[in-house]
Amino acid sequence: MTRRVTQLIVGLLLFGAGCALMIQAGIGLDPWTVFAQGLERQTGIGIGWITVIVGAAVLAAWIPLRQRPGIGTVANILLVGTSIQFTLLFVPEIEGWPLQFAVFFAGILTVAVASGLYIGARFGPGPRDGLMTGLHARLGWPIWVCRLLVEATVLIAGWLLGGTVGIGTVLFAVLIGPLVHVALPLLDTRRAAPPTMDVAAQPAG
Repeated sequence: MTRRVTQLIVGLLLFGAGCALMIQAGIGLDPWTVFAQGLERQTGIGIGWITVIVGAAVLAAWIPLRQRPGIGTVANILLVGTSIQFTLLFVPEIEGWPLQFAVFFAGILTVAVASGLYIGARFGPGPRDGLMTGLHARLGWPIWVCRLLVEATVLIAGWLLGGTVGIGTVLFAVLIGPLVHVALPLLDTRRAAPPTMDVAAQPAG
């Protein structure tokens, strides 16, 4: 249990730090962070705090879907956004394409390892993953359809609000799944069972 709790906390804090690196790289973000950045630019509230607020709002959407949050779900809401906000205090905006790409890839690698840590701790899905599995359970739609519908909606909304969409958005979509697929078996706390690649293995921010 001690290992699982530590792994959960470290994973969520690293996840936020990785997101902050990608934000400062400035070449594009994953859909949920695009949405959070768009809201930040419209409201003036820090993107990390926006991430916490959005996570809480998404969790509220679980109620009609009859999803039950776990400890990891609540910790995800509280720690990821907080980590983003504090990491941004120490990482300046990056300039120059070579350095921007280097920082972005460092960010996505950090997010992949962090995802392996917090998913492998097995304390429940993040609020965004639970939303998609809840839609799947209630509506009977395939997981990929639910994911595509939700993430396309927040991506477009975030872009319209002023969030950064670019080559990094495409790179994240292409790379995060395979990277987490490598990280998760190494960090899964239940190694007795063969790890599977489910919706939670491709985290949404």
